[in-house]
Amino acid sequence: MRSRLLQRPLSFALAACLFGTVALPVSVGAQQTVERPPMRPLAESDVRVLERGDGDKAETSAGKLDRSARPGSEAAEKQQETDGEKDAQGINIYARMGAPLPDLPPEPEYKGPVDEAYGAFQRGFFLTAVDKALPRAQLGDPAAQTLLAELMDRGLGIKKDVKGAAFWYGQAAAGGDPAAMFKYAMLLMEGKVVARDKAKADEYMRKAADAGNGSAQFNWAQTLVADNRGPKGLSLALPYYDKAAEQGIADAQYAVAQIYESLKDLPEEKRNKARYWLDRAARAGFDTAQLDMGIWLVNGIGGERNYDEGFRWLNVAANRGNVVAQNRLSHLYINALGTRPDPVEAAKWYVLSRRAGLKDPALEDFYLGLTDEEQKKAIDAANKFRRG
Repeated sequence: MRSRLLQRPLSFALAACLFGTVALPVSVGAQQTVERPPMRPLAESDVRVLERGDGDKAETSAGKLDRSARPGSEAAEKQQETDGEKDAQGINIYARMGAPLPDLPPEPEYKGPVDEAYGAFQRGFFLTAVDKALPRAQLGDPAAQTLLAELMDRGLGIKKDVKGAAFWYGQAAAGGDPAAMFKYAMLLMEGKVVARDKAKADEYMRKAADAGNGSAQFNWAQTLVADNRGPKGLSLALPYYDKAAEQGIADAQYAVAQIYESLKDLPEEKRNKARYWLDRAARAGFDTAQLDMGIWLVNGIGGERNYDEGFRWLNVAANRGNVVAQNRLSHLYINALGTRPDPVEAAKWYVLSRRAGLKDPALEDFYLGLTDEEQKKAIDAANKFRRG
């Protein structure tokens, strides 16, 4: 079984000194824990952080595509002459198109082992996967044991059996399979299907992390932070966060950004990449990273201020249901930071965040200063957003 069975990492709370939310430069009330509504899925249209050209609207200076200059046409020949004047050092693109391409190098023959069970699993032939994996699992093949555990855990091609899955995860973990070590460590930490055993869970999680499992690397870093408070824990955890971030774990990318920005005595090149990693996590759809990306851009943390981009990220997070982002977005509308002033829109986002339990005396005063008609429009807009 490959070590790439997808598992969502278990998120422990990082040290409070690390992940405190940075306030916008406006007066807000004390922020306490709030009950968050269900997250909306990230729509492709939500994130427009970078201005992109519209590929299907590429135009010439006359406003329309010039379709007359085709290869072989008179217009093309004239264009070719013009191109030649601009690029006297080489042949133009149409001349290049006629040149034969070199032969591709021969593809080396694959002589490695073929995992028929995993191949069947990938193609969705789960009964075949079970038939192929079971004999190998019984003979002690860790990869087959991990695959069989996954099939049993999810009820694919075989009756769902979480205890049976735990048994095979345990066998595969003992055999050194990284994905199985991560899964079994999670089971040992939860203590529901198997007896809770933190020491053994930590051992398997560390081994899986050292073997290159990205989810294990993130979770082992979380464990190091939880067990070693303060800068010491962050320093111990950072190498594992770094490795997990490189593998695309958004939680790790967010953690790396926060540590790079806050931990002293780090090399300057790391500190300079804090915003880069926060941007990676935000683009991956991590709503807390989207919130912080907006705040960093508005406040100039980790780089220059950019109110327009800050507004966009906060708007993305707010529309996905992040309550703090909704509160901050209201302030941006009031103060015309990155957007035009809009009292009704500001009030709408305040109403939504207030309903979720986030109090803000400054926004309350602003809301009470609106006309009855403006308040009604804001409430109607908030109700429409909730229904949407």
